[in-house]
Parts: sequence; structure tokens; C-alpha cells
Amino acid sequence: MIILLTGASGFIGRHLADALLAHGHDVIVTSRKPGHAARPGLREVAADFSRDIEPAAWLPRLLGVDVVINAVGILRESPGQRFELLHERAPCALFAACAEAGVRLVIQLSALGADQHATSRYHLSKKAADDCLRGLDLPAVILQPSLVYGADGASATLFSTLASLPLVVLPGGGRQGVQPVHVDDLCALVLAVLAAPPASVRTVTVAGPQPLTLRAMLAGLRAAMGLGRLHVLPLPMPLARMAASAGTLLPGSLLDTDTLSMLERGNTGEVADMTALLGHAPRPLPSFITPAEAPAMRLRAQLNWLLPVLRWSIALVWIVTGIVSLGLYPVQESYALLARTGITGALAPLMLYGAALMDLAFGIGTLALKRRRWLWLMQLALILFYTAVISFRLPEFWLHPYGPLLKNLPMLAAIWLLYEMEK
Repeated sequence: MIILLTGASGFIGRHLADALLAHGHDVIVTSRKPGHAARPGLREVAADFSRDIEPAAWLPRLLGVDVVINAVGILRESPGQRFELLHERAPCALFAACAEAGVRLVIQLSALGADQHATSRYHLSKKAADDCLRGLDLPAVILQPSLVYGADGASATLFSTLASLPLVVLPGGGRQGVQPVHVDDLCALVLAVLAAPPASVRTVTVAGPQPLTLRAMLAGLRAAMGLGRLHVLPLPMPLARMAASAGTLLPGSLLDTDTLSMLERGNTGEVADMTALLGHAPRPLPSFITPAEAPAMRLRAQLNWLLPVLRWSIALVWIVTGIVSLGLYPVQESYALLARTGITGALAPLMLYGAALMDLAFGIGTLALKRRRWLWLMQLALILFYTAVISFRLPEFWLHPYGPLLKNLPMLAAIWLLYEMEK
């Protein structure tokens, strides 16, 4: 079949595109900038969900199309990405165009919880598009997934990272209900729907075989990675709500009032329809990470929090060193050390305070900059320069019992590691 797939650059969309191609379908993907994310075997057509909010905008793109799969979705709004446009108005326009063009089947990737009890803006916007589709005379399947797991997915990265922590803080102790489903099962379900499309609109819950608590899910992922028992520090819900309110103000934060309310509501459902369509039960959580994948997944999950800890500790070294050099350490003693390296007179204050400000700049840049490869190289060069000068002029520091120069060696190694891992 000729299939128009929206949201193909996202996690679920990428997997769907691969599965559809593997089964011989002709796949057309929408892109705001065709050619920028082209993949072998895919055709592209220009489309923008933030602008294409009328059926007339979609009709030319549906010529010859048999099936439309909508996999566009965002978890939080950002500049240029609004729930109203991406989840509701553009999909409703697309579905109306599908009915007018005589498309044989529409598959809508919605969300578990997009129902009459929805309260979050995310769920309400998904429900609005689902209701648009239900109101059309058009064969359609509305898939409502719970948490979707895949090794390359943002949610898998988040939850495996949390599971790998030596101590994880969970709202309410992690008693909320979840029912994660593997992305491969979701793709298999779409293929099953394509093989036996319904005559009218049908809604299917997409989830794992049984409900779990958030705590049990993280414990299962931790065990699958070979990390032993999960240690949890419960966060009282009033404090969790305060943290969520603060997260609402932080761009990119995964915790805000909406996501916390969705977590509190729970994310579970009955999977009898999914099981019937697949012909077997969806895979359970312990099989999400195979023994062969466990070492790489464990390393990746641990680096996701160890590298930031290392970066913050190095930033703190630079910042504290700069502050101490600005006057907390006796200035006259600093001048005496500089004099022993040959720096005296008017040059001494310039070198002392200039170096202190550079240290502060390095520390702040380590925290604030998004691209730091050049900064790591500058830090390496400066530490090597300091080490060379002190080794030549103040060699006794190599034998100092506190090891001020010896400590440069692990500092250099740590910065080099961050340089290599910057990507």
C-alpha cells in the first residue's frame, strides 16, 4: 500500500517507517524541510503541522494514498510547538481531507488517558483529535499507547537512567500505575491493523501484558541491566507538586504540573484487543533488555548521570579556585608565590586577578555552554601550562603531602574524558 506517515522523525515514527518498509509498503513521510532527514526507501513531502490546519492544505498530498498514519506528538509545548496546532487542529484537518479524498484507512497514534477523564492539556488535545476522527465516516483505528519503550527512545533513556542511580527519588515512592509497551509490539500492531483494517472507527489500548507500579518498572529495568536492587527515597506528593510547578518554568524539563498529574492518574489499561490483533500477548518488561544488550544499556544509563556529575564537579573546582584567588587566600602570599615564578611588580596583580577571572569564566562556561569541546581544550592547555611552570619554578610542590600537582593528573584525565564524550 501507499502510506503517508506523519511524525516520521520522532521515536515511534522512525520505528514505524522501518517496519513499513520492511513489509514492502511504499512510504511517504512528511517533513518541514524535505531532504534534511531523508532516509533510503522513503519519499518525502513538505508539510508543517503548525501551519497546515485546513483540509485544503492536505488534499494535494493525499493523491494516490491508501493509508494515513499520524504519529506526530509532543510531551511539552515550546516556542512554535503548541498542543492546539500539532495535536488537534492539524490532525483534524488531515482527517477531514482523508475522508474527502477517499483514503482507505487512518491510524491515529493517540495516548492512553485521552478519554472522558482527561485533565492535562496533553491528553485533552489528543482526545480532541480522536473525537474528530470518530466523527467522520472513515475506517480508522485510534491506538492509545502507554509508555512506549525502545532502546533509542527518550523515555527509555530517562527510565533506564533513573533505574541505574544508586538512589532514586520518586514522587509518592513510585506507587503510580504504568504499563510499558515495547515499540516493536506497537509496530507489529500497526502492521496487523493494515492486514485487517476495520470497517469503522476502533480504539485500541496499546500496553504491556500487566500493570506495574513506577517503582516496580524501574526495579525491573535495573535488574535487566544487572545492577541489583533498586533503592528509593520517597518524595512526599506536596513537595513533588512544588517541584513540578518549578519544572513548568524550566524549558526542557520533563517534570511539570501536567506530567505529574498524568503520572498520578496512572497509565494502565486492558490489552485484550491488542492481544487478539497481535495473535499473542505483548512482551513483558523483563524482556525489554536482552542479556546481550544489558552491558551497553547499563553503561549508557550510568554515563547519563555520571558525566553531568563529573562536569559539575569540574565546574565547581574552577569557580571555587577563582573565588579563592580573588581574595579569600591571602593576597600577599599569592604575590609571594608569583614572585618565585618570576612575576613581580605591576604584572603580579594582572596575572593574579586575570587568572582568577579566567578560572571563573571556565567554571561558568562549563555549566552554561551547550557546546564545550573548545572549552575542554582550553582547560587542558591551561592546566598543562600551570603544571609546567610550577614544575620548573616550584618543583617542591610535586613532593607536597597534599599533592597539589599530582591532583592535576586526574583532573586532566577527567577533562579529556568529557572532551571525548562531548557528542
